[in-house]
Amino acid sequence: MRADRAELTAHHDFPLDTFQLRAMDALDDGESVLVAAPTGSGKTVVAEYAIAAALADGKRAFYTAPIKALSNQKYHDLAALLGPHRVGLLTGDNSINGDAEVVVMTTEVLRNMIYGGGRGLGDLAVVVLDEVHFLQDTYRGPVWEEVIIHLPASVRLVCLSATVSNAAELAEWIETVRGPTSAIVEDRRPVRLDNLYLIGDKTHDRLHLLPTLVNGRPNADAARLDEEAARGAKNARGKQRQGRRRLFTPSRIEVVDLLERREMLPAIYFIFSRNQCDEAAKACVAAGARFTSGAERDRIREIVDTRLGGIDPADLAVLGYSQFLLQLEAGVAAHHAGMVPPFKEVVEACFVEGLVKVVFATETLAVGINMPAKTVVIEKLSKFTGDHHTFLTPGEYTQLTGRAGRRGMDDLGHAVVLWSPFVPYDQVALLAASRVFHLNSAFRPTYNMAANLVRSYTSDRAHHLLNLSFAQYQADREVVRLEARLERRQQHLADLVERSRSEYGDIDDYRRQLAGALPQRPASIGRDDPITLAMLKLRPGDVIYAEKGRYAGRVAVLTSAHRKGGMRLTGVTTRRDTVHLTALDFDEAPRAIGKIELPASFAPNRHDFQKEVASRLEQATVQPHRRSRHREFDEEGPITHPVEDDPRLAEKLKAANQAERIAREVDELRQRMSGRRQ
Repeated sequence: MRADRAELTAHHDFPLDTFQLRAMDALDDGESVLVAAPTGSGKTVVAEYAIAAALADGKRAFYTAPIKALSNQKYHDLAALLGPHRVGLLTGDNSINGDAEVVVMTTEVLRNMIYGGGRGLGDLAVVVLDEVHFLQDTYRGPVWEEVIIHLPASVRLVCLSATVSNAAELAEWIETVRGPTSAIVEDRRPVRLDNLYLIGDKTHDRLHLLPTLVNGRPNADAARLDEEAARGAKNARGKQRQGRRRLFTPSRIEVVDLLERREMLPAIYFIFSRNQCDEAAKACVAAGARFTSGAERDRIREIVDTRLGGIDPADLAVLGYSQFLLQLEAGVAAHHAGMVPPFKEVVEACFVEGLVKVVFATETLAVGINMPAKTVVIEKLSKFTGDHHTFLTPGEYTQLTGRAGRRGMDDLGHAVVLWSPFVPYDQVALLAASRVFHLNSAFRPTYNMAANLVRSYTSDRAHHLLNLSFAQYQADREVVRLEARLERRQQHLADLVERSRSEYGDIDDYRRQLAGALPQRPASIGRDDPITLAMLKLRPGDVIYAEKGRYAGRVAVLTSAHRKGGMRLTGVTTRRDTVHLTALDFDEAPRAIGKIELPASFAPNRHDFQKEVASRLEQATVQPHRRSRHREFDEEGPITHPVEDDPRLAEKLKAANQAERIAREVDELRQRMSGRRQ
């Protein structure tokens, strides 16, 4: 997997960073990569490189994203980069050119493709999993793990993640279940972040915009204000008084006005409610907010006409088009999953061009969409999950504030948190000080997953796949390692069985006949065993034929010795490899088929000595190796079998013998797995 880096760099107005080059090197070496880096640092460049490399090899590439909005944006980005005819899109809303070389889709679509029989995965070389830290999401996280586990082993992964403290652990799990994987971690933000705390002070009728941290520590002034309000809020008996109203949460209009006066726009104002986003945009415009010039309003109308011109006016009226356009022309907009996609795309296009100065958005805007701002405002540090309210995690805070600071435009990005009577200042400071977060799996069997597994796999296979999860790895990584090894050995076994098949007859039946024609060898091989006796007669310099691992050919004997496990020969192959042979490595008694003269200075353990022996072995003239025909010893007459007419019989017998050994190893692994489950 390799692409033209110079051509890729030409599409960007900045030089490649070290972490990007390291990721590209790993991809060139055939590895998967996990790239953990801050928002806006250029992780997408690695994805583009992997896609270009796949296309250069004549293969396909998939790009998955957690939400439709991000999928739509990546589709447009890649279509602009590669050409519309080479890029497709598959989401719940759109199906465009699904058989293209590069297809952008939501992660659930890829999961469904895998469970649906893998149509379209045959020539797939790479899958980009954007926002892979979503695997900690309670509701959707298992989908990412299902994809990582189920994708064909030949597919390379490019996993893009926010900065997490256990990126190495995640990469180790991916390597365990899929193969070589490099963790590429970059902690440095492309634009420095200034964390700010905004407090409304009724006593002095002003707003305090204070640094959350001073020299990396909580700001003493902000802490003092918070403590004074807390003390004033209680009387001597500890009951609440009205004194706490000395501080207040600034209104949305006050916040926007402050940002404009301090030249901190454009801004993304995060509100964890779709309705409140709409209300905030309306209220801001109703209060007289105007952030656009005449030329900017003309450009906004041009974008709107281009993007929405094909929609029936009656439909636009139902969608609140007039209010939408009024807000846009004022430089204000809402953005959330409840909006129709064309409206969201208009907002995104206007914001990227700097035409919209304030966007009131839910947290979906923090997920991958390329809409950086100079300032990010977080109205509340808690959000409603559908069941209850939860405090933002360090990872969620990092994701939201990652939008602050435009690379190449801002020297400093601002993250503003509003004062709240329900959140102590020390919690705000703790979030601001948390640079990375620990990624924990949210994997659990869901009804949908169970239905897919039952439909697609046997019970044992489904249990095996569940044991490969990141959650299981974090709980007991040895289980995952055993399951992954079992998976590989089972695949190897299936390959060997297929290679051993003969169109002339049943190879296993032939092997059973051969086994019945030979005298039974004892389970424990002693000195009187014919093979051991033959090994005792061999001397240094004798040339024998042996099979060891993947090697089958001449071996020059160097030494022979009695060990606890029996007789052992040490020799050198024509490949200059050292091999150790016991009686169990021979199907029949070994015999000398030739002899070579060893170097005068006998030093069998020295590399140069072995190298010279291997050279002489390669040039030696020896008798041809003939395997004994076991059927000649059948008391009832010669064994005849149709497979003896197979010209590749020796090769297929070797594969069958290897399959038998691998089958024993598979049984042992299953027993070990069974022991760990009890």
